[in-house]
This record gives sequence, C-alpha cells and structure tokens, in this order.
Amino acid sequence: MAHYDLEEQEQIDTLKTWWKMYGNLVTGVVMAASLAVVGWQGWNWYQGGQSAKAAAVYGVLEQAAGVGDAQKVKAAAGELAEKFGRTTYASLGAMLAAKQSFDAGDLKTAKTQLAWVAENGKNEIRDLARLRLAVVQLDEQAYDEALKQLESSHAAAFDTRFLELKGDVLTAQGKKAEARAAYKSALEKMADKQSAGRELLQQKLDSLGEAA
Repeated sequence: MAHYDLEEQEQIDTLKTWWKMYGNLVTGVVMAASLAVVGWQGWNWYQGGQSAKAAAVYGVLEQAAGVGDAQKVKAAAGELAEKFGRTTYASLGAMLAAKQSFDAGDLKTAKTQLAWVAENGKNEIRDLARLRLAVVQLDEQAYDEALKQLESSHAAAFDTRFLELKGDVLTAQGKKAEARAAYKSALEKMADKQSAGRELLQQKLDSLGEAA
C-alpha cells in the first residue's frame, strides 16, 4: 500500500469510520437495488441482452471484492460504467468499488467512483453516493461542493442524514446559526427517538450552544 501524509491518513481514517457506521445501510440498499434490477427493469434489459451481460460483469466484481482484488474490482467497475452505464448494475458496481478503494486507502479513486454514481445513479443509490462524496468533500474542506451535494433532491428516507451532514459542513464553516437549524431539522425528521444516532446528533446540537 502507498504511503500517505498525516492529513490524508486522517481523512481516510474518518471515512473508514463513517463506512463502518453506515455499512449495514449500504448493504441493505445494495441488496434491495439488486432485487429491483431483476424485478422491475429485468424484462426490458433481458430483451436487449444488456442485463445478462451486466450481471456477469457485476458477478466478477463481487467476487473480486470478496477476495480483495482491487485491480480486478476497478476493471470490472470501469467496464460496467463504460458499457452498461444506464443499468443499475453500473451504479452498484461503482459503489462497491468505492468502498474497496476506501478500504485500500485509495481516496482519489473512491472519489471518482462516488462522483460517477452521484451524477449517473438513480434513487437511493445516487443518494448514498452523494452522502459519501459530501463526507469526502467535507474532509477536504471543499465546503461549497459538499453543500451542493447535500442540497440536491433525495428520497425522504435520507432526510435526517442529509440534514445532519449539512449541519457538519456548516459547523466547519463557522456558521453556527445555520448549523443549529440543520441539526434541529434532522432531529425532527428522525423517526427513532431512542437511537444512539439521535443522541450523537443531540450532542452536536448542544455543542453549538444556545442561539444568540
């Protein structure tokens, strides 16, 4: 593995922690999306022969990810994007490849893969990519770019996460009043009133102090 300077290593560590926190969500969405591919769009794709071909490449990518073969993962993800970019398999492949890149410490490649899904993906997969890309941009202090991702339209199920991350970006910018409003909105959107995530979110809000 390549050597990284201290600042970049801290970014990678932060991102790995974020992936661990929301790993189950990623897995669930990927599984659900995979089933949706077969059930919802399968007939049209099979008619053109695209689904079977894309599924085969995606299978290679999954196997490569399982054994940690980063080069094969990149190659399969690139093939999906280039040849089957309109299929959900391409977005799923890019998301798995991004995670593999994070785990390998290849932040630059992960950003490229996430940006592709944020631009070309659909529905929940696109929303997940935008969240993860915003995390990267926050760590790089690219605040305007992060806010652009977080202010885009997204599924209502992701409201809390988008608002919380928006609050994080605004806090980093020193915009306490706006950050406080984002955290409060996130709390209001959160369905689980007893979760550890809610407690952490409340701590973030409390750390900003009372409104002037």
